[in-house]
Amino acid sequence: MTVAAAVDCGTNSTRLLISDGTTVFERRMVITRLGQGVNATGKLDPGAIARTTDVLGEYHALMEKHGVTKTRVTATSAARDASNRDEFFGAAELAIGVVPELLSGDEEGRLSFAGATAELDPVDGPFLVVDIGGGSTELVVGGTDVEGACSLDIGCVRITEMFLESDPPAAEELSNAVGYARDTFEEARLALPVLNGGRTLVGLAGTVSAVAAIEQGLHEYDRDRIHHFVLTKAAAEDVFRTVATEKLSDRIHNPGLERERADVIVGGAVILVSVMRVFGFQECLVSEADILDGLVMSMLP
Repeated sequence: MTVAAAVDCGTNSTRLLISDGTTVFERRMVITRLGQGVNATGKLDPGAIARTTDVLGEYHALMEKHGVTKTRVTATSAARDASNRDEFFGAAELAIGVVPELLSGDEEGRLSFAGATAELDPVDGPFLVVDIGGGSTELVVGGTDVEGACSLDIGCVRITEMFLESDPPAAEELSNAVGYARDTFEEARLALPVLNGGRTLVGLAGTVSAVAAIEQGLHEYDRDRIHHFVLTKAAAEDVFRTVATEKLSDRIHNPGLERERADVIVGGAVILVSVMRVFGFQECLVSEADILDGLVMSMLP
């Protein structure tokens, strides 16, 4: 039996999935903020590397516990942007026993699409999958196969560090962030017209899950209530207005919002509502299946 482990070292979080394709043995997420300051400095911070490799060590112990036979560890936007990524890769290999793969934005998007659409009925396609990360956002469109994909340098951490300095964000900061996001997605839509062909919007990653959890008032994470929850545009806009006008000290008390994500949720919500506005979607299907599931699928017979 093949037991596969997929680890995603993202800009904001470090995540693990261990599965044999039938049973999920572990699904973990820790916010490590690997990409802290990368947009400004072009380098991974030593503290961020240490936080991430500490978690990788914990994941390695879980992999040994479950008898993992195949492993893929990937790094995405933060590592793509960092001049000292090899320093992180060396530390990561010592912690988890595998050198991370540096995924291109296109590869990242295609793996996310595979994981997110595996359980969906093709009749509801074509799907526009939006994967909102900390440093980048991937847009992928297709039915059973990918028809077009792009990776954009816009993510919840990057938007926050670029625009949202005040607490709560000033009106001008929010306007600049929204304008930047709108222009980014308009340019993508014009450059890759196939993106306009999506019938169902599928949203992935922590921002989308958090907005869905806040909308439902979940006091504890409940994957069954978040996975395939239909988030309306009106609800997404309402959550955006709420978190954007709260001080961080108040925002952290929103049911469904992890304390560690509270400082970047406004930036993430900017991206989510901008996608829905630009592409004209009135609802978003939230998916908790994503790049990790795509990575596991790539390793199973």
